[in-house]
Amino acid sequence: MYAIVEIAGQQFKVENGKKIFVHRLESEEGTEVEFDKVLLIDDEGKITIGEPTIKDAVVGARVLDDKVRGDKLIVFKKKRKKGYRVKNGHRQNFSQIEIISINGVKSTIVSAPRKAKITEATSEEPAKPKKAVKKAVAVKEEAPVKKTTKKVAEKKPAEKKPAAKKPAKGKE
Repeated sequence: MYAIVEIAGQQFKVENGKKIFVHRLESEEGTEVEFDKVLLIDDEGKITIGEPTIKDAVVGARVLDDKVRGDKLIVFKKKRKKGYRVKNGHRQNFSQIEIISINGVKSTIVSAPRKAKITEATSEEPAKPKKAVKKAVAVKEEAPVKKTTKKVAEKKPAEKKPAAKKPAKGKE
């Protein structure tokens, strides 16, 4: 079982027990957080796709470390022939989280006591009435690909013809 969830403006593919790094969350180490912007859930072949999110779907996670720094990135700017050079560095702040539940299905890992709950607000517009339409997700099976090897004839380089000599001007 996996899900595609939006966390801090980025989309992540998450599974139960998976540890990921996300942009710094405003929560302390050891707290449990819930993310309600779930875009897709795959439950052993049964795929549910949101429009844009799935209603009542929640991904639960525990913050393992909230003070992780990423690798240093060097930003170098230069304008040639002008003597302009600027060198800056940047390190992104991250939080490491572990996924403990997807849509209410808890993982087998024993969870710590719950301290705080953070949910991201969704900026969805009220749903407009639509006609009842059933959507089917088709699973496409691909035929096995046969591997064939072809011998490619080696091409010899074309012979160059000598250029016609022209008499030099003024020496006639």
